[in-house]
Amino acid sequence: MSKRTSIGSWAYTIGPYASNPIDFDTVCEKLKALGFDGVELGGFPPHPNPGNPNGPNDSWPGAMPEKSQRQELKAKMKERGLAFSGIAANLWGEKLINTDDQSKYIAEFRKNSEFCRDVGIQGIRVDCVQPPPIHREIDYDTAFGRVTRTWKTCCDIAADNGQYVTWEFEPGFAFNKPSDVVRIHDAVDKPNFGLQYDTCHGQMVGVVGARQEGEKETFPTQVDLIRMLSGRINHIHLIDSDNTCHKDADGNDETSSHPPFGQGLLNFDEIVPELVKASRLSHDWWTIDLCFWPDAWTATETCKRALDKLVEKYG
Repeated sequence: MSKRTSIGSWAYTIGPYASNPIDFDTVCEKLKALGFDGVELGGFPPHPNPGNPNGPNDSWPGAMPEKSQRQELKAKMKERGLAFSGIAANLWGEKLINTDDQSKYIAEFRKNSEFCRDVGIQGIRVDCVQPPPIHREIDYDTAFGRVTRTWKTCCDIAADNGQYVTWEFEPGFAFNKPSDVVRIHDAVDKPNFGLQYDTCHGQMVGVVGARQEGEKETFPTQVDLIRMLSGRINHIHLIDSDNTCHKDADGNDETSSHPPFGQGLLNFDEIVPELVKASRLSHDWWTIDLCFWPDAWTATETCKRALDKLVEKYG
């Protein structure tokens, strides 16, 4: 069966779109018209989300704290002929590495998991929350223990709701060296836990070594990284890379830049077959990620055509 295609809705709500986000209904209309099978939900305002992590939901855009609201969303998606390929859970306001008390992070994860159960989302994305310089403040073993202990608990919560957890490793967050990625994955050691492999992040982490603290750890090609991660990948994002990072407001490197297909240097005819061999997907989704791309709305159509070709060849 051919892969189903989706795109991350966050591309239209954060970064260049933060001051003028595109509403979820408009996104869904466009994706349906372009022939996508679904959308990967950025579960934070203004798109549908489980609610305000820090207080009342009254003025929190897109908040759906009630089960009835979530059932309505699920029905509307079915009516559109679209499905959810996953969610990027809104956990960035929480403390993970920089505290010994992860109870609020876990409570927020639980809230996202219950939201996903109600709207029919099977995969929940997580990251390490704190940026790489946190390694200068907190020793490796302490940080490692906090992340793995917390994610073990989150995996149990997700399993109870029929979901898998996928860690998107990337330059902008702690534990961004290939050996870190393997070590954390193997320490969490839960059947519903795996790696979200984004081809742009794979390039920046595995080949460029962007924002790695201390000595860089890189491979000659991304294919080498994919082979190292074989059997651990449970979610896939496909997008190009030009070996650069997106810049923050001060002009510093933040995370991978996610240029549209054809505007970078990746050889997908080498990468995708290796990804197919290395992954252990419990689903049939391939997802485009245009995070922080300044013209993501316009680029969506050309990216869909490029992804369709990859699905035709390898999916």
